[in-house]
Amino acid sequence: MATDKRKVQEINAGSMADIAFLLLIFFLVATTMNVDTGIARNLPPMPPENQQVEDLKVRVRNVLPVLINGRGDLFVGRAGEQEYLDIHQLKDRAKEFLLNPMDDPNLPEKEMQEFDLPDGSKWTYAVGKGVLSLQTTKDTQYQNYIMVQNELTRAVNEIRDEVARAKFQKKFAELAEGERAVVAKAVPMSISEAEPRDLAGRN
Repeated sequence: MATDKRKVQEINAGSMADIAFLLLIFFLVATTMNVDTGIARNLPPMPPENQQVEDLKVRVRNVLPVLINGRGDLFVGRAGEQEYLDIHQLKDRAKEFLLNPMDDPNLPEKEMQEFDLPDGSKWTYAVGKGVLSLQTTKDTQYQNYIMVQNELTRAVNEIRDEVARAKFQKKFAELAEGERAVVAKAVPMSISEAEPRDLAGRN
């Protein structure tokens, strides 16, 4: 009895690699990648090597410590002068510190600086040297940390709005790029972050 010995044709796999390559290209082009974004902060510069200890002590007035512990309690002020605040009080407290409207010697120093405006004119403004120093404990919850960050940022943004309205009669967000850059220099986002603390007795 005769058997059918016809060969089964092999499948040409040469084009499969091309198809896979095209699918890969399509995936890379069509997919949006998530990009992690951070919170922009201007950290205070390192002091010069020849900085005297006495000079550093004087500048303690320029720093407002803001501590959030593991229970979500908020303490504002230097050691020995800390006060408990509700989260809703923080923005106004931070604004008062940064602006120092009465030139209180216990609040931040100010330095008159001259800025070049986009129209070629000059603008002199008293730039505050205050820094909001956010401190946490090792068990501070991330949600509480973000809430405090938001309130500190709101304080700076409101000051920028007030300065922009006074100088340009517009909100900060409505300013042209050059004007916005000048106001941002006059009112820097001076929020620093300290290393988490271990406060077993308080948290």
